[in-house]
Amino acid sequence: MANSRFEYVRSFERENIFPQETYLVVRVDGRGFHKFSAEYDFTKPNDLDALKVMNLAARSLAEAIPDIILAYGDSDEYSFLLRKNCELFERRESKLISTFSSTITAYYQHHWSVVFPSKPLKIERLPTFDARVVMYPTAKLIKDYFSWRQVDCHINNLYNTSFWTLVEKGHLTPKEAEEKLKGTLAADKNEILFKEFGINYNNEPEIFKKGSILVRENPSLLAVPEDGSNLSERQKQREMKKLRKSKIELYHIDIIKEDFWSTRQYIFE
Repeated sequence: MANSRFEYVRSFERENIFPQETYLVVRVDGRGFHKFSAEYDFTKPNDLDALKVMNLAARSLAEAIPDIILAYGDSDEYSFLLRKNCELFERRESKLISTFSSTITAYYQHHWSVVFPSKPLKIERLPTFDARVVMYPTAKLIKDYFSWRQVDCHINNLYNTSFWTLVEKGHLTPKEAEEKLKGTLAADKNEILFKEFGINYNNEPEIFKKGSILVRENPSLLAVPEDGSNLSERQKQREMKKLRKSKIELYHIDIIKEDFWSTRQYIFE
């Protein structure tokens, strides 16, 4: 770039660069999706096709960015875990935020047109996403982070299932349903569903109760030498090629118990 007398304005730019050898989680979240879901008449409490769009968008993003080793999604939110030795955008926060938010938005709009061909998006209500990056220093914190998101999914889904059942089958107003659920525990909500409506919450689809997990499931392709930070550019390119070829699987399973992590130690290597 040619120098000019106006270039001094660059001195006002600030960049946050995350340190090496730490885990980065990029969480994307739909902006104004409460109004968005109302505009396009989502099924309550869960719209399976809308979740399919979100999962397809997240998978496309994981395929486009090989450094994504694991992702967890619920509703209009997805968290992406980057490899510990990731050097994507030189670990610059602003680039990670802008890339993840814009790319997931583009993929979501693309997959929407495939899943909902009879519901074209309106210019006045387009889906958009924001993003944030959080740094974690240890594998334990990563496990606890994803456990937190799955617990949150369960709590929200149990409440929403109870709320919309009271409204749609119990013929309560939203205000009345809210009042009836105020102060109730999980056991109370389960009892309301079962005794009043014959619904066993345990039989609800796993995708609703546990959310969605995307994980690269070929550890042999993910092995990185211990001195990975000293790899040549050519070696790094080969590693990226292996990652691009690795298989991404979708699950709706428990990630709070240690079983999920103990069989996938390569996630943290």
